[in-house]
Parts: sequence; structure tokens; C-alpha cells
Amino acid sequence: MLKIAYDPIYAHPLPEGHRFPMLKYELIPEQLLHEGLISMENLFSPVQLDQEVILWTHDKDYWKQLRDLTLSSKEQRRIGFPLSARLVEREVRIGKGTIDGCHYAFKNGIAFNVAGGTHHAGTNWGEGFCMLNDQAMAANYLLNNGLSKSILIIDLDVHQGNGTAQIFEQESRVFTFSMHGANNFPFRKERSDLDIPLQDGIAGSDYLNLLKETLPDLITQQKPDFIFYLAGVDVLQSDKLGKLGLTREECKMRDRFVFEQCIKHKIPVQVSMGGGYSPDIKDIVEAHCNTYRIANELYF
Repeated sequence: MLKIAYDPIYAHPLPEGHRFPMLKYELIPEQLLHEGLISMENLFSPVQLDQEVILWTHDKDYWKQLRDLTLSSKEQRRIGFPLSARLVEREVRIGKGTIDGCHYAFKNGIAFNVAGGTHHAGTNWGEGFCMLNDQAMAANYLLNNGLSKSILIIDLDVHQGNGTAQIFEQESRVFTFSMHGANNFPFRKERSDLDIPLQDGIAGSDYLNLLKETLPDLITQQKPDFIFYLAGVDVLQSDKLGKLGLTREECKMRDRFVFEQCIKHKIPVQVSMGGGYSPDIKDIVEAHCNTYRIANELYF
């Protein structure tokens, strides 16, 4: 059964100017339920994440300031919005949803988090609307509990996974792969194990060729026993922040290829949804729903 982490807190209202992107967290499960692709049984609501697990990834002082809402104004500006207890709780629940999804992925081959993909959060900083790095925390959870020995993080959001790269820069058991806009945020990049910077306006066919030339060999070389996939849809040509040239169908082809590689090599995969900022919310929701549709077709 396709299992999807979702909680109403994912769509928690943000300050003015940030509410529009949050709508997708409600609309994605609603659309999938409307289509009959899933039922309420497919959705699960994560609880709070234990502090111990957070501290396997994030600096103790940073977490304490985040939890106690004492981050400086400068640090909050770097995150992109003012802190609140509700927003911190949201981030903690997203992290737990990704970890719970790992267990479902071991059982079913794949699992989703409607939110997640908070890849700009580093060991001791938040940035770009990310405060705690959900897939990094989940990767450390798997390693520390002996559930995985070799992890591959495939980050295909249009923005480099700089926080993820920094967190695992000294961790040989986690290989970070980021394929992102060269001229896009963050403007100070970290070094992933493999970075593929893309020029503005790259055609979808060229993007897909690069992915197909890279990912199979990467899996063969690294031999991961677990994969995290960040499936941002800000690669769409319609995205107001992305600067790339993929059509919705090409974005769907991207997801299909990633999942086919996971299936071919029998590697469980946890999927976090990442970014999407097209002016029409329908474009965002439809592209994200395509990721679920492909997974349902291939796995179930």
C-alpha cells in the first residue's frame, strides 16, 4: 500500500506573502482522494520527533534556540519568516513523517511525505524556509539504528541541497547528489558528493539525458541500500523561481526514471516533495500528483 505522511499542520498559515505555496499541502491529498487513487487509509499523521533524533543531525545550541524561539532576527531573516511555536512543531512533524516513511518504504518499496525536502537547513542554521533537514535526520536515523549502511540522496529540486551537503560532508556512508540551477538560490553553494549545475533555460530533453547518463552509474558505483528522493517540481518552465525548461510531462518522465532505477536495483525509496512555485497552483499540484501517480503505477 502506498503510504503518505500528511498532517493538517503541514498547511499551517505563514505570514502574508508565504501562504500561496502552502496551499499545495492541502490540495495534493485532496486531489488524490478525489481521483480515488488513494483512500484515507493511505495517509498517516506523524507525531513529534524525539529530541535525541534531532540532535543526531543538528547542533544542540541551534536546536535549543529554535525550540525556545530565541534565534536572532538575522537568523530568522535567513530562514525567511519569523519563528513561532506552531512553525517549529510543523518542522518537527515533517521530520517524523519522513522517518516513518522510511519504515513504510522498507515494507512497500516506496513511501511519501507530502511536505519535506527541507534541504537548505544545515547542522546549525536554517535557510530558505527550512529549519530542520527532514531527509538528513532520517538518513542519520537509519544509520544510527543499523537499518542502513549506504545511503544515496537524490536531490532534483531546482535549488542545491546545500544543507544536506554540509551535514554529510564528512559522512562516507551517505552520498549526496544534487542536480540544480547553477545561477539559482542558494548563491553560496556547498559541495555535494556530486553536483550537476544546470544553466538557465535548459531544455527538458537535455535535463533528462543528463539524469539518465548519471544516475544508473551512480547507483552501480555506490551500491546504496536506501535512497532518499527530493522530487521538487520547481524545475518546471512555468515556475517563477526555477529558471529551467521542463514541461510537466518531462517532470513526470524524470520521476518515472528515478523510480524505475530504484525498482531495478531493489532499493527502497522515501520521497519528499520539495519546492514548486508556479504562478498557477494547478500546475504545482498536478506536477506533484504526477509523482504519486507514477509511483502507484509502478509499485502497486
